[in-house]
Amino acid sequence: MKITLLTIGAIVALPVLLLMTTSVVNVVATKSDLAAITPYGERVPVDGKKMNVVVSGSGEETIVLLPGLGTSAPALDFQPLIRQLDDTHRVIAVEPFGTGLSDQADTPRTAENIAREVHAALQQLGVDRYVLMGHSIAGIYALQYSALYADELIAFVGIDSSVPDQPGWNEPVPTDGLVALRDLGILRVMAAVSGDPYAGMPYDEHTKEQMRLLTTRNSTEPTLLDEMNRSADNFASVRGMTFPSSLPVLLFVVQDNQDVSGWLALHEQQAASVERGRVIALEGEHYLHHTRAAELGTDTNAFLKSLPVR
Repeated sequence: MKITLLTIGAIVALPVLLLMTTSVVNVVATKSDLAAITPYGERVPVDGKKMNVVVSGSGEETIVLLPGLGTSAPALDFQPLIRQLDDTHRVIAVEPFGTGLSDQADTPRTAENIAREVHAALQQLGVDRYVLMGHSIAGIYALQYSALYADELIAFVGIDSSVPDQPGWNEPVPTDGLVALRDLGILRVMAAVSGDPYAGMPYDEHTKEQMRLLTTRNSTEPTLLDEMNRSADNFASVRGMTFPSSLPVLLFVVQDNQDVSGWLALHEQQAASVERGRVIALEGEHYLHHTRAAELGTDTNAFLKSLPVR
């Protein structure tokens, strides 16, 4: 009986001890991570807080980049695409609240609030005429944005961007338990054993390390979690909505998306709803700007040059 009880006690104690260890390691490592983050870009005032933006290039026309949902360091994540665009354009990578080096925010992460905050940041920079270029969920925010500020937009360019009424739009993003997993150090362990997510991609080691640090810092903070939790509501807010018919729209789309039925056709339908719409299908993964930045840059420049004088 004593041997059995000791064995059971050891079995129970081992995972508890392990979790205590990973929790303590996580606390110490988190402090070290925060100290290792290198500032970049500039922080502009928006609604009493600071939003980080990175401005690159000096072209006459401006392209504003917006990230997809859950991108913890947008300006760094967009680096391969920025390098393809900033020879011919001024490129502004906006890090919405809760991402990159921007502050956390208490305002609900609705599509309309996010659009208004991004617009306020651009006003601080004196930018009032530009191309909006966004990845994934930014396609939903761009619809709200174009409804509010259509007169400022030259065009919208989507990078495998989300569209209204796409299959699965009303499915919640799973966030339950993420904070507990973070505090127990389990997310850190999972990240350590999962390998380099940017292996073989055009990022230097410093940039990859900074993206890892900012992912650790931002991915389970209240602002980004609130945005994830409001994903279905944000999709619902644009049901049946289209871009203004006079707004040129270029959509880069993953050609063989096995996760969303009719993905390419949905984008062709969206492009057909405007006077100047085009879809370019590319082989690759959802983050096309990681691996197909050259094509995105070349085809975006060609599309914008084809537009009437603006």
